[in-house]
Amino acid sequence: MKATLKSNAFVRFIITAGMLYLLLFFVHQFVIKKYTYYDQKFISTIIVSAETVLNFIGYKTFTVLQDRDMQVIGIDGSNGVWVGGPCNAISLFILFSIFVIAYPGNQKAKWWFIPTGIAAIHILNIVRVTVLAIIANHFPPAVLNFNHTYTFTFLVYLFIFGLWLLWVNKFANTKSNNTHE
Repeated sequence: MKATLKSNAFVRFIITAGMLYLLLFFVHQFVIKKYTYYDQKFISTIIVSAETVLNFIGYKTFTVLQDRDMQVIGIDGSNGVWVGGPCNAISLFILFSIFVIAYPGNQKAKWWFIPTGIAAIHILNIVRVTVLAIIANHFPPAVLNFNHTYTFTFLVYLFIFGLWLLWVNKFANTKSNNTHE
């Protein structure tokens, strides 16, 4: 078994990524979400950022910011967009980070690539919420639901996959001596 792990990079990647994901998932679900308001405060920053963008491009907005579960941003005259825990992208930050950590590569590069990737995903998420608020203002709910469920899910995961491919092809440098965790 040890020989298989050392010789097969794919198996090592899958096992490392799986173990890291389980660890971080449990920490997030049973510690951070259960004992802190971190998720809700993070959602508030997304809503405030999206509101800033919407106001900058000329929309009058409304928000509902609370400590638990109900946070809304909208354009005056619309129903707005509810932003909940699954929408805050923390699970996507974790997924992206795990892919980079589990893949062999230069450790120094990981220290700057992971925060840069997380910042890029966060900005994309703010753009996503902003565009969904615009869609909610101009189109029926079915269009909002379709774009939320399919269009943006596809685009966000495609973006994360693209970041990971960028890491693998440009920054991982698997030929150096400093290649694995």
